[in-house]
Amino acid sequence: MTELSKSVSDGVIDKGSTVRKGDELNADVVTGWLRTQGWTLSDEPELTQYSGGASNWTYRLKYPEADLILRRPPKGTKAKGAHDMGREFRIQSQLRPVYPYVPNMVGHCADESLIGSEFYVMHRIEGIIPRKHMPRGVQLNREQARQLSINFLDRLIELHQIDIHASGLDSLSKGGGYTRRQLDGWNQRYDKARTWNVSSFNKVRRWLDLNCPEDVKLCMIHNDWRLDNVVLSPTNPTEIIGTLDWELATVGDPLMDLGSGITYWVQGDDNFLMKMLQRQPSNLPGMMTRQEMVDYYMEKTGIHTNNWTFYEVFGLFRIAVIAQQIYYRYYHKQTRNPAFKNFWIMVNYFDWRCKSLIKKLG
Repeated sequence: MTELSKSVSDGVIDKGSTVRKGDELNADVVTGWLRTQGWTLSDEPELTQYSGGASNWTYRLKYPEADLILRRPPKGTKAKGAHDMGREFRIQSQLRPVYPYVPNMVGHCADESLIGSEFYVMHRIEGIIPRKHMPRGVQLNREQARQLSINFLDRLIELHQIDIHASGLDSLSKGGGYTRRQLDGWNQRYDKARTWNVSSFNKVRRWLDLNCPEDVKLCMIHNDWRLDNVVLSPTNPTEIIGTLDWELATVGDPLMDLGSGITYWVQGDDNFLMKMLQRQPSNLPGMMTRQEMVDYYMEKTGIHTNNWTFYEVFGLFRIAVIAQQIYYRYYHKQTRNPAFKNFWIMVNYFDWRCKSLIKKLG
């Protein structure tokens, strides 16, 4: 496989941009807090913000001595239990010794008086984050694209095979019934975030309720497994060197994780509406299709089900709820990010797509 030259790789490494209006961060206060944690910092940082982070806000603080990432919750109304920075920090701290793709943690601050919310800081993993398209200068042939999709699944399988008891991550588990609890919880979240211009999802929710399976097993799951949540090597962009955004991680059913993950996977034969929602380069020639991903996962893990449609429909419903929660903040002027303006259209499209999958079953 041809590796990228250093000059090319330097140009494709993911970097932040100017902080959005309304998302300002007091870098002086953060620097002062870091110094109380034992850090020797000679200067104020170069501060930028990442364009992702539709849920939590993500900033880069580049000091001469350290290259750091800060995560904080957004302003405005938040779903109960969401945006728990301490939980996200602790999960990654426990994962790091057994799953080397997690960033090294720096510290967590629970004092909301400093910047208006709790936050945590971690080391930045330098690499390529594949967003809607690969960065200019990164071109994968069919074989490389397929290898990237295989590596993407292998890292998920590796996560699902972690010994949660030896690592102490079993403390996240609430026991059996995970799938049912998730269904009930996302139903409640949708009801709370619904606005007048989106579907009720009543037909879809009734079907999910009637077809909810028992857990296939309990293991560590990421719960937001997407290509734009991984970091690729700057010189070998089929190699995954980091995984990000552990906000929703927990102990749960691995097929729920897989189903939610492939919801984001736009492929070449999807209709124009699905392609408009593309947020990752999953439609590159050579990439696995959604069905190939399911088949690969089941063959590699030995986990099988005759009820796969449930996981796919649930994944679509869940992403619709997440989109609606984000749109709710925009609708009520709690965020000014223009990217969220038309999220309500996305929500209604997911309702239609859920119904289409159910209809195929006859």
